[in-house]
Amino acid sequence: MHDSYMLQNLAQHGDNGPPVNMPTMMEALAQNSARPRYAFMVLNLIASIAGPDGRAGPLVVTDGTAATIRDWLCDALAPMGSRDPRRQALAARVKSELWSTGRLPTDAVAAKTIIDDELRQRIRTAGKANVSRAVSDLVRAGLLHRHYQGYRVDHYNRGARRQAVYTLSRVARELLQTARVRHSTIGAPHQDSLPLFSYAR
Repeated sequence: MHDSYMLQNLAQHGDNGPPVNMPTMMEALAQNSARPRYAFMVLNLIASIAGPDGRAGPLVVTDGTAATIRDWLCDALAPMGSRDPRRQALAARVKSELWSTGRLPTDAVAAKTIIDDELRQRIRTAGKANVSRAVSDLVRAGLLHRHYQGYRVDHYNRGARRQAVYTLSRVARELLQTARVRHSTIGAPHQDSLPLFSYAR
């Protein structure tokens, strides 16, 4: 089958089209994303925690701590920029701001903890936009589905405290998903919790 037809079919019918190999999937990413390598890393991370049905989120549990899937993706990708001069400049700016506003204790260990926490939050804030763009590229390429799960009503748009849930397309599951990850339903959901968790290894 001609590659261009397979790519178009993948984008339009990701779950119902013919089997696609890895090179074709990578070409689909290249055609639908300005940062295909980054998008592929995001897709790989989602595949690593998705359940047998390809679904990941809205919360990911790591070492007993839950985070939204977007926050988890941001944290997982954060080390990629550790040597970036902009990241180093941000770390210096955070330390300077905290010091000048009197928010740092004299204890060096406690001060480092506060600096690291503030830096992590700022990296998350910037990273969420990058992750969202990558997810939109993956959706456009036919490799991922996205919806927002809420306390009462699920929806394809965010808002009303809904959290993102990502589901791999059949093609992405066949090419990337290699292990099953436990899912857990946590009793009856209440206002500040969501029932479906993914567990990061």
